[in-house]
Amino acid sequence: MNVILLERVNNLGDLGDEVTVKPGFARNYLIPTSKAVRANAANRAVFEERRADLERVANDKLGAAQERAKQLEEVVVTILAKAGDEGRLFGSVGTQDIAQALVEKGHAVERSEVRMPDGSIRSLGEYDISVQLHSDVSVEIKVAVVEE
Repeated sequence: MNVILLERVNNLGDLGDEVTVKPGFARNYLIPTSKAVRANAANRAVFEERRADLERVANDKLGAAQERAKQLEEVVVTILAKAGDEGRLFGSVGTQDIAQALVEKGHAVERSEVRMPDGSIRSLGEYDISVQLHSDVSVEIKVAVVEE
């Protein structure tokens, strides 16, 4: 299925690109979240009329994400967790815990923005965690997991 992207989508394309995706991905994610429209003559014409507005909105989102990144650059988050004798946690620290700790510090971060490619944290220590605020803006924060 061909779609026209209304904003930048990671690993897929940029604003205005016409890409081929699987029908389920378009039907269940791209179209309902207003990230894309079906590629047909009518939608191409509408897109070309709205291109300037969409580019302005995309630039505004990028600017807001860069401002949020500046605020998060030097942030160190401390999370208290119960641990055994060897420093292994009883449970784990995941994206929800990190996002909640950032919100408590006054930073508006969603759980989906926290990236943990190695999975949950399962032992005490300091970790560098990536927070992706926009498809082009990512910032590293320090997360210190300490024993309660």
